[in-house]
Amino acid sequence: MLVHLHVKNLALIEEAEVEFGPGLNILTGETGAGKSILLGSMQLILGSRISSGMIRENAPYALVELLFQIENPKAEEALRALDISPEDGQVLLSRKIMGGRSISKINGETCTVGQMKAAAGCLLDIHGQHEHQSLLYPEKQLEILDAYGKEGILPLKEKVQKAYQEYRNCLRSLKEMDMDEEQRNREMAFLEFEIQEIENAHLIPGEDGELEKQYRKLSNGKKIAEAVSEVHGMTGYDRQDGAGEMIGAALRELSRVTEYDSELEGLETSLQEIDALVNDFNREISSYMDGLTFDDETFYETEKRLDLINGLKSKYGQDLNEILSYQKAQQSKLEKLTRYEELFRQAQKQLGEAEKKLEKASGELSEARKEYSKQLSVKVIEGLRDLNFLDVNFSICFERKASYTENGFDTTEYMISTNPGEALKPLGQIVSGGELSRIMLALKAILADRDQIETLIFDEIDTGISGRTAQKVSEKMAVIGRHHQVLCITHLPQIAAMADTHFEIEKHLKGTETITEIHPLQGEDCLRELARLLGGAEITAAVLENAREMKQLAGRQKEAMLASAAVQK
Repeated sequence: MLVHLHVKNLALIEEAEVEFGPGLNILTGETGAGKSILLGSMQLILGSRISSGMIRENAPYALVELLFQIENPKAEEALRALDISPEDGQVLLSRKIMGGRSISKINGETCTVGQMKAAAGCLLDIHGQHEHQSLLYPEKQLEILDAYGKEGILPLKEKVQKAYQEYRNCLRSLKEMDMDEEQRNREMAFLEFEIQEIENAHLIPGEDGELEKQYRKLSNGKKIAEAVSEVHGMTGYDRQDGAGEMIGAALRELSRVTEYDSELEGLETSLQEIDALVNDFNREISSYMDGLTFDDETFYETEKRLDLINGLKSKYGQDLNEILSYQKAQQSKLEKLTRYEELFRQAQKQLGEAEKKLEKASGELSEARKEYSKQLSVKVIEGLRDLNFLDVNFSICFERKASYTENGFDTTEYMISTNPGEALKPLGQIVSGGELSRIMLALKAILADRDQIETLIFDEIDTGISGRTAQKVSEKMAVIGRHHQVLCITHLPQIAAMADTHFEIEKHLKGTETITEIHPLQGEDCLRELARLLGGAEITAAVLENAREMKQLAGRQKEAMLASAAVQK
């Protein structure tokens, strides 16, 4: 569950730290006090877009940190699948915003926004003020059904996705093959030309490197001959200043005095070795000169061959191996075009088989969805009756899409009747905004019981309701709070009275600045906030007494729910 929230320099919030408790956490405050900012801070962790305008004026950055205590084994398993290991059973998610960019961290390690969103998605679920409108869209309705029956539906969805990918590949292959005879003949002629051009070159892997070395030698023949001749003279014995002649003279000079000093014997030996090396080098370079020939015809043929190879490289690949691989690929294409009729029939057959496989997998998925839809419909009716839909009927209608998708061929329509004898009709034709909100609450409660997510956040789920309905919603929130941590922003006293922990969000002036603060309420402070919700600006003794009575009644109702739950176990 979410145990700690830290927000700094975000819009009107200078700095706020909140310790949330288990069960139902209620947040109340005047309109405009900053309740939406607090919710927005949590949505930033879920990957919401950021802007520099979110940062408090004159502040260098904004910071949001959420600390979770992991108590659900399924949640821990989901996190470990994302390579996130809780430390002492806790996970810290943080996002720092600086001038339009942000830094996200999980347990102190930098991560991407996508990784942060995935981690947060395992830990909390936010239901915003307008999310219930998504219930009017078939895609959302199908998503909810799949989430409800995920144990049986998810494996079948994966099977459909695999079959759909195979079907799409076959469809794409057939489309790529589809061409008329004239187009096919043009393609074959072009392939034959390319293949023949490469074949005629009789390429040998690695020959381009050897040719380039030979070309460099031939094109610089005069320079090489002049340099080698000069080196031969400089190291030989034909010139007085030649190294061989000079070393020979030095050796003769040294040998005349070696007999007078034994230490000179080592030097004489070294000089003899040098003389031998220079002599050997001079003979080798002389041999090189004898073999040095520069044939104009050889140079021409080498240059011509290189031009041919470089021309092929400019068309077919950066080196000879790539050119030969290209030739092989084009040969394969030509063979396929030669067998076009046969291969086209094979591709049509493969597409037919892939479609049958996809049809079967989609049908199995559809049947599973229909079975789970019956269970979900029963639970939705029970949940809606708990929320003061006294005579409600609900079902999920299926239709087949015109084409296959990776999600099967189903489209759904949630059908409802809220009055006795009234026919089932689509949600959008029957219910109001407040009723949609209650339907979404019922669905969230159903899904929460089947999910690993421990923390549920509801932003003004009470929109458009009052009186007995508000009381029913408060009871439903309390029931959900028995098994999950719930954070609820509300303006209705009936819901606020059910709080296990109550927080007030208020806005006030600090010097010349407006700031938003949040603090927990207990005892009489809690009653005064309830009285404000009941009576508005003026809190009379009668309103305060009414608030006390409402709080006591809520306490008795929670005790009764706990006792009922214990009996059911």
